[in-house]
Amino acid sequence: MRLGRIASPDGVAFVSIEGDPDNAIAREIAEHPFGTPTFTGRSWPVADVRLLAPILATKVICIGKNYADHAAEMGGEAPADPVIFLKPNTSIVGPGASIVLPPSSAQVDYEGELAVVIGRPCKDVPAARARDVVLGYTVANDVTARDHQRHDGQWTRGKGYDTFCPLGPWIETDLDPSDLEITTELDGQVRQQSRTSLLLHDIPKVIEWISAVMTLLPGDVILTGTPAGVGPMQDGQTVSVTVSGIGTLSNPVTKKK
Repeated sequence: MRLGRIASPDGVAFVSIEGDPDNAIAREIAEHPFGTPTFTGRSWPVADVRLLAPILATKVICIGKNYADHAAEMGGEAPADPVIFLKPNTSIVGPGASIVLPPSSAQVDYEGELAVVIGRPCKDVPAARARDVVLGYTVANDVTARDHQRHDGQWTRGKGYDTFCPLGPWIETDLDPSDLEITTELDGQVRQQSRTSLLLHDIPKVIEWISAVMTLLPGDVILTGTPAGVGPMQDGQTVSVTVSGIGTLSNPVTKKK
């Protein structure tokens, strides 16, 4: 199932997105998309609604330096264990929403990633059972004020600005995430291209590691890491992240007004 969240003339709703891309329909889900969704009977052509971030997480947990080539380009060794950090849920925006460049930063980078969406409350999940707690997968951009990250010596400010976590365009629930192609384009030029099979710490291990630290709740999002090729974005550009089997997340870049 393809789960999304939309703004229509009737309000905001969780939906199931069905049909071919040219004539897709958004069917309204009653209440929330967890468990076995039920439907209200209302629907809209996707062309007539606005796609929002597919989920509003209580927290976004990120894995740093989870591709060897990215660890190398950042000038460090690949970590032996997953390195986790948090982005606030206020950083989440949806497809087409602007990534706003803070005036205090001279370098804001894109970081295309595969994201995991948690489907039920869980704690201390063994890797062998990690798939049981996953709702599905979406596309993310872990936007980073790189100069702030370097200056602070930790990552909260550089990763935490409003609009610094684009998610979308929807959640794909029926997907094997073990070997997906991930591509990031800036104004149509490919800047990152890799596969999730190259993750240093795979998704089951990451879920086991994180859930040993903190309780995960339905809708929480895990960003699995970015491959090499990260770089700066400028006002007026558009960044697009594509993950095979899911789709493309595109966002314009603007200065803060």
